[in-house]
Amino acid sequence: MKVSLSHIPHISSRIAVDLNRSGLVTMTQGLEATAKEAEKILVESVKREMALEEKVNEIVDANEEQIDYYLADERQLFFMIKKRLAPDFGVILSYEERYSDIAHKILDALYEEDLINYDVSENRVKNIIYDSMTKFIADAGEIESAVYEKIKSYKRRVVPGTDEYEIMYEKFYKDELARRGLS
Repeated sequence: MKVSLSHIPHISSRIAVDLNRSGLVTMTQGLEATAKEAEKILVESVKREMALEEKVNEIVDANEEQIDYYLADERQLFFMIKKRLAPDFGVILSYEERYSDIAHKILDALYEEDLINYDVSENRVKNIIYDSMTKFIADAGEIESAVYEKIKSYKRRVVPGTDEYEIMYEKFYKDELARRGLS
């Protein structure tokens, strides 16, 4: 699953909580400072991917006539262009490799900013960060489904995209995170 900007505060909080619960790390400035530093790195990564996709969309839009003429599959073409441009934007397309790279960057930043101390191998701490991200992403799909079901179960129909829908979605999302012990 692709990480969106709205997921980042939740992922960064989970990273901080999981690091604290692990018993392998000592936090020098608390959970909030650790979560904020992780959030910076995650936001940077997501924004790089968004910039890449924007550039790919520009290329696809500029060549729309040729795409139609050759009856090319636009989705496949999008992915091929994205794959070609990804190194220029510093984006790793394999989610497993990307999350591992992000986990390493987060660990480096936390250590350099003196937010954490640890006496175990760097790899063990990086794996905690990696597991936090991947578990949250796996849980996010289930949480979103549960939230959609709650909204659909309302007697009154709520239209997606409206302010009311967004407020309900955010409230139910936070409630579901709390219910699962992820907030």
